Amino acid sequence: MNLILLGPPGAGKGTQAARMIEKYKIPQISTGDIFRKNIKEGTELGKKAQEYMNKGELVPDDLVIEIATTRLLEDDCKNGFLLDGFPRTVYQAEKLDEFLAKHGKKIDKVLDIAVEKEELMTRLIGRRVCRSCGATYHIVNMPPKKEGVCDSCGGELYQRADDNKETVENRIDVYNSQTKPLVDYYEKAGNIAHIDGAIGLENVFAHIVSVLGA
Repeated sequence: MNLILLGPPGAGKGTQAARMIEKYKIPQISTGDIFRKNIKEGTELGKKAQEYMNKGELVPDDLVIEIATTRLLEDDCKNGFLLDGFPRTVYQAEKLDEFLAKHGKKIDKVLDIAVEKEELMTRLIGRRVCRSCGATYHIVNMPPKKEGVCDSCGGELYQRADDNKETVENRIDVYNSQTKPLVDYYEKAGNIAHIDGAIGLENVFAHIVSVLGA
């Protein structure tokens, strides 16, 4: 299956993606993860991406398209993939469709996880991430056993630079203005399913599995 996961920042895409790749044995392609890896390694791509991400802005289309489509050519994507965080604009979606058509492929299903803005704000501002292993916590909804310390590896927990109130609000507004038109794009294609992201992790995953019919 070739899948796309849509949803605003804080909708829980990462959590659901982890469960989906385990169940369906396909790789998760997250442009955000690719950019963060480059940022950590201090590459030129990382430096460029950091400038945009710190302001809560989207990385330019052509840069994202190049990164994502190059990744889709790797061997582990032959039997399917899960795109998380890409495409983010209609232009990116069109370029992705062109790329897949050239390789005799298509998107089988788009999963759109929807959550209200107030809930997203609460989720993101309270999020904490482990510097060592990347595990995610929430100071209210899923706190670590010891404040500031990762349960898994004992690493330091921190608040991402783009998880402050002002930047979070901007990220959600950017998503709504630039990415929501994707919903219309895939509605026309007839391959989108809408998932209520506020019904709890287990229920969201159960809905996804029922939509995919496997």
